[in-house]
Amino acid sequence: MKRFRVGVIGGTGMVGQRFVSLIANHPWLELAEIAASSKSSGRPYAEVMDGRWRIECDMPELAKNIIVKDASDVKSVADNVDFVFSAVDMKHDEILALEEEYAKAECPVVSNNSAHRWTADVPMIIPEVNPEQSEVIAFQKKRLGTSKGFIAVKSNCSIQSYVPALSCFRETYGLSKILACTYQAISGAGKNFETWPEMVDNVIPFIDGEEEKSEREPLKVWGSIKNGIIVNAEKPVITTQCIRVPVLNGHMAAVFVSFDNKPQAEEIIKIWNEYEALPQKLRLPSAPLHCIKYFDDPARPQTRLDRMNENGMQVSVGRLRPDSLFDYKFVCLSHNTVRGAAGGAVLLAELLCKQNYIK
Repeated sequence: MKRFRVGVIGGTGMVGQRFVSLIANHPWLELAEIAASSKSSGRPYAEVMDGRWRIECDMPELAKNIIVKDASDVKSVADNVDFVFSAVDMKHDEILALEEEYAKAECPVVSNNSAHRWTADVPMIIPEVNPEQSEVIAFQKKRLGTSKGFIAVKSNCSIQSYVPALSCFRETYGLSKILACTYQAISGAGKNFETWPEMVDNVIPFIDGEEEKSEREPLKVWGSIKNGIIVNAEKPVITTQCIRVPVLNGHMAAVFVSFDNKPQAEEIIKIWNEYEALPQKLRLPSAPLHCIKYFDDPARPQTRLDRMNENGMQVSVGRLRPDSLFDYKFVCLSHNTVRGAAGGAVLLAELLCKQNYIK
């Protein structure tokens, strides 16, 4: 596989830092550009990030001397890379415009941002769930007037913990209704305990916009392409509640589900443990060997023990049992800044490279 030159726009935030760390030792990707706001541009990345590096691993040596560029200087960045990851912290309309400007400059954009998730011809892909949604890119490029440039997005970090675990059953058993309560780490807000001391010994029962995203986005992930756009799935019915908890990394979900045709619990666990999707079949570098792991121990998964399973890319599941209102209930866990953010986007980029959308 040819090595792809990659840029990270929004490289100074927490997700941007995670992108930089994941790309540094990637077998397919070479970190060529880092871009951020104009106030950070023109200085080496190490200088810009002095006192601001927040993730647990050390800053990669190869990133330290990269001169940070202004993300709005699209041509300067785009001309030196094969594609960019986007993790910019800007207003919604500004992100829409900036990412489309990169795409029109013939620079594919793989975005962690939410701005384009509801653009009808922009695929929102969880690689183990809906890799075929990339086929809409051809229609998007026609609209944009590009030959190479396009935008693809990953979904919200919290639904990454449980949508893969539910997707296994859609075709065989059908999903009729879902209730999901998520318990979300503070890094999902781009913070740690030093920068958000109010979260120590505290729970906040509100995350702005999160429940709306969590109820809508799975339906686009499970949607289909019709007349050049993605049409949302009509079912299942989904309701959610999202809570911020005093955990640094790792989003947990308590999930309740009813099926059109109720499977046996043993069959559910067997399907989870044997689930192999396209990223596993293609042996993509960031794909976990086992996408989903079920724990028989009723005290698992646990955030500290299991968020980094398979380099933070595995979905951990446990406590499957019958429910009095739904068919079953269980818990799920995933690493929110790896599987749920930068790692999920890197896996999406690998898929798009393998599918020859990124050249």
